[in-house]
Amino acid sequence: MGVLPEQRVSVITVGVRDLAGMIRFYTDVLGFEDRGVKGEVAFFNAGGLVIGLWDENKLAADAGVSDDRKGAFKGFALAFNARSAEEVDEIFGRLERAGARISKPPHKTYWGGYSGYFADPEGNAWEVAYNPFWPIDEAGRVAVPLAKEQ
Repeated sequence: MGVLPEQRVSVITVGVRDLAGMIRFYTDVLGFEDRGVKGEVAFFNAGGLVIGLWDENKLAADAGVSDDRKGAFKGFALAFNARSAEEVDEIFGRLERAGARISKPPHKTYWGGYSGYFADPEGNAWEVAYNPFWPIDEAGRVAVPLAKEQ
């Protein structure tokens, strides 16, 4: 049937309306360290899992779904980080053969990676991505390196 993803979640990205306010909450109230790109996206290491905060309209557009909150888009996307672009393609091949709804096929991304999106049976967005900038250890844990100043 093809390659199955390892049984883990790498990233949970939450679509937010007030990015600056949400970053303040996560850093000031919850004590997370923001390792994202200032003013664009926040990433927080969370014990082997990464939590992302991103503008909900941009997240919806990236996933290829409606951003009206009336449709399938729920304001977040779960993500699995693959170890290569080839692995992303193998996973999407299996998803297609299984009849999963592909909302955005795998493609080279503007940030230098490779990713695509599919929806689970209840319409929750899932991204499968290869990010050459985020190392994955042998146990499958991903960690976000500290972002470089722009």
